[in-house]
Amino acid sequence: MNNTARIKKNFTFIKYQKLITVSVLVGFLSSFLAISLKRLTEHYEEIFLDKANLNNVYFIVLPAIGLSVIYFLRHYLFKKKENKGIREIFDTTAERKNSLPLYKIPSHFINGLITVVFGGSTGIEVSTVVASATIGSVAQEKENVFNRHKTELICAGVAAGITALFCSPFAGILFAWEVISKKISKTFLITGGVSVAVALGFIYFLNEKPLFTVTLNGWHWQAIPYFILLGIIAGMNSVYLTKCVLFFKKRFGKIEKHPNRIFFAAVILSVSLLLLPQLYGEGYHAIKENIVHSNDLTFTITLALTFLGIIIMKPIVTSATLAAGGDGGVFAPSIFIGGFVGLLLAICLNTFFDAGVIPLNFMILGMGAMLSASIHAPLTAIFLTCGLVNDYSLFIPICIVCLVAKYTAKMIYPFTVYTYQPKPTL
Repeated sequence: MNNTARIKKNFTFIKYQKLITVSVLVGFLSSFLAISLKRLTEHYEEIFLDKANLNNVYFIVLPAIGLSVIYFLRHYLFKKKENKGIREIFDTTAERKNSLPLYKIPSHFINGLITVVFGGSTGIEVSTVVASATIGSVAQEKENVFNRHKTELICAGVAAGITALFCSPFAGILFAWEVISKKISKTFLITGGVSVAVALGFIYFLNEKPLFTVTLNGWHWQAIPYFILLGIIAGMNSVYLTKCVLFFKKRFGKIEKHPNRIFFAAVILSVSLLLLPQLYGEGYHAIKENIVHSNDLTFTITLALTFLGIIIMKPIVTSATLAAGGDGGVFAPSIFIGGFVGLLLAICLNTFFDAGVIPLNFMILGMGAMLSASIHAPLTAIFLTCGLVNDYSLFIPICIVCLVAKYTAKMIYPFTVYTYQPKPTL
């Protein structure tokens, strides 16, 4: 071996040694951030929601307070720049010179927490994704040898954050590939694999539990036509969610004074929460309540109207929250809407067609189907849904509904909130 080959081999060895070391650090910091944000949000959201249920005045004042605090934080603390969600990551990975500034970590962490805790109808997933991506971006800037691997290190942070949130390493690495990177390389697999392994060890050390505690009892092949129907309905609903978000952002963008945006969004949120408290924050509390009683629910006009109201209003309140400056995205709303779509469909099928389907199964399948269609990432949705309940017994039905939902949505409307690009105005 000549000197040139030996030097090249040594450089490659040192480079990967450094990449593995920094991936360990990125994985630890990203998973620690994700779990901290999740636990803080769950704790304070429960407290605030209990207060609001005891006194409905809080449903009126909390959203306005939360959105106002976020506005002042951005104006005076976070360089007067609005958070653009996952779009920020796309902009960074598209240009080698771009990077995610360090302040994005506290910005998304604090604003994501305040948005959900004060009743903003979104979730912390996108806040976690951007904050953990920033950890990877900052790490990339510390060594010249990492200059060509910015996307891989950003994806390592994202993968670790998603893994920690949903206790699903496959969902973490697949989300980083399907949504962020769009391509796989040896470096991607090394950095992502190491960071996800660290995140997985961290959640086992902390004994993190899956988001939903359920006992599943299998499924039947005869239900496949109903799974396909659920996938189609979820795909249609995802397009409604996407178009709602885009419509509200466009309309609110025409309101020049930000306090006016906050006022209109707060009115929409307050009225909606007074009518349907299930819409408060992430909404996982409502999902958990219905999971317990899902197989015992029977069709009534009141139940059908309540579920329809939730399915119709959730995209509206989510869109208003985001358009007024709230931090978040469509991740949690998709899971929330999908759960209610699946449950309502199962109850209707059993009541009017004597289908004999299992409502709990349809709740879980609906979550995956709606998420798959909303972000056009079926593989992520499949493994994330299994991680939500820590059970793979519905793996085949989840694959069916996720694929059907994604392609249904894509046929109706080819964009997601992540990929839509507004037409330039002359």
